[in-house]
Amino acid sequence: MYEIRHRIGIRAPMREVLSAVSTPEGISRWWSRDVRGIAADQFAVYFGGPKPSGVMRVDCDSHACTWTCLKGPAEWADTTIVFDLRRDGDETVVVFTHAGWREPVEFMHHCSTRWGQFLLSLKSTLEGGPSTRWPDDVAVSSWR
Repeated sequence: MYEIRHRIGIRAPMREVLSAVSTPEGISRWWSRDVRGIAADQFAVYFGGPKPSGVMRVDCDSHACTWTCLKGPAEWADTTIVFDLRRDGDETVVVFTHAGWREPVEFMHHCSTRWGQFLLSLKSTLEGGPSTRWPDDVAVSSWR
């Protein structure tokens, strides 16, 4: 199995970072404007279409949040997206992993770039700057 990995430091309390990656309201501030809770532990994310681009189950504890992809692109089937959090000085360090890719297809490379962009959006938003969530993000290719 293959995975995408990123690390970012955010000058915000851990509880705020955890809320931003575990609730539809928080996720809609940095990933997509249209994130809808569909169950106590699930959300759907939309990127402009009438159907969700992804449906995730959310499992969190005080130091990590894991999303399991229930619906989405075929390459995302059964993958997990993990936000491991820890304090380091005045930062909350986020170690991000999108794990379970069956092969390193071109779409995985595209998603790596996009996750990097959206993690910078998370950082900016929590540090009081502008959000670059979808659709305010930079399109990296015709795939968006």
